[in-house]
Amino acid sequence: MPQTMTEKILARVAGRSSVKAGDEILARPDFVIAYDFPGYTDVFFREAKEEFGVQQVSSPERFVLFIDHMVPATAPKEEEMHQVTRDWGKAQGVPVHERQGIGHQVSAELGYATPGAFAVHFDGHVSQLGAFGTLAIGARKSVLETFVSETMALTVPPTVKVTITGTLQPGVMARDVFHHMVRVMGPASCRFKVVELGGPVIEAMSIEGRQTICGQAMFLGATTMLVAPDAKTIAYARDRAKIKLDPVYPDADAAYASEVTIDVSDLQPIVVIPPSPANTRNLTDYLGLEVHSGYLGSCASGRLEDLRAAADVLRGRKIKPGFQLHVVPTSQAIMSAAAKEGLISTLVDAGAFISSSSCDYCYGRIATMSSGQRAVSTGTLNTPGRMGSPDSEIFICNAAVIAASALEGCIADPRPYLAESAALAAAGAA
Repeated sequence: MPQTMTEKILARVAGRSSVKAGDEILARPDFVIAYDFPGYTDVFFREAKEEFGVQQVSSPERFVLFIDHMVPATAPKEEEMHQVTRDWGKAQGVPVHERQGIGHQVSAELGYATPGAFAVHFDGHVSQLGAFGTLAIGARKSVLETFVSETMALTVPPTVKVTITGTLQPGVMARDVFHHMVRVMGPASCRFKVVELGGPVIEAMSIEGRQTICGQAMFLGATTMLVAPDAKTIAYARDRAKIKLDPVYPDADAAYASEVTIDVSDLQPIVVIPPSPANTRNLTDYLGLEVHSGYLGSCASGRLEDLRAAADVLRGRKIKPGFQLHVVPTSQAIMSAAAKEGLISTLVDAGAFISSSSCDYCYGRIATMSSGQRAVSTGTLNTPGRMGSPDSEIFICNAAVIAASALEGCIADPRPYLAESAALAAAGAA
């Protein structure tokens, strides 16, 4: 029977030769990924032991935990939470990684982004592992099943095939492509479905760009999103993969719930206006709107190509006095690579404030805004109160727009700055 990538992966972990959308299965995840956070991991640890009598998780090598929120701890209760996670991991033989960066990114760096694997997390942004051909699903509270049993109950989701065609214009990044998908398809268009993403634009895109798009699948209503493995992903995963699996590809005659083709040839940089990630607009419609701070980071952005784009805009320039530009590389490995490339010094010289990798800026634990302030952000959400006061506003855009806006103190077009930087680079090369 012809199958999608999703169906093939779920058939394997269910011990079946094939499955189809709507089938009820018991699936054994290859990886169970989580970060410690009140109301989630601490509850899983306690309920597994007290309500289910499970003293030891089965196959602890499948599990991995990250401490990437509340880092560093600012209150005793936060550090107590971290210590509970450390102690549980030690007792269970489960690795706990802390201060290495945002877990969704670090899990890829550590080899949990294995093409053809099935991974679960309670946080839906784990879908970015789909950039490597991993079926990675955020299952919220049902992840508890994986702490007390080898398997979890799952309904095989329908799959939507999305093909991105055309050629990206200068200044247009993966953030713009994803939010344009939301604009064209609608924020609930893929509800409870998996998106299999492809096409010439995706094939030409970096792994980092694919991670940016796949990691935001939830804003299409999707359960997750994945891209068929290619030479780029196979090369990345080859020496990292935690388990050995054959890459999975969809059958040519696989049955999809729907198929969508989007041409991005004319796409311009966008801005997503508050109070919803569904509000995609053209950047040019909001040029000149005063903003007070910028955040470049999160599990959706903050990778090397984002830092490069910001550095290209800021190189040799200074951010506007009074503007607060916070740059948070997605992992410590990315921070190190950016430093070796000279990107960190470029950003610092321009006036940016660089912080070690964590999730804390994205969910408003630090660098919060007061009433009436506005931010440009590469964070995951722009809902009221996400970065401080519920009376502040967040405008989501790509990394180059963040940098240009930092220079001007208002939402700004990065393309003139990028063109100037490209011209200078060309002249230097000549």
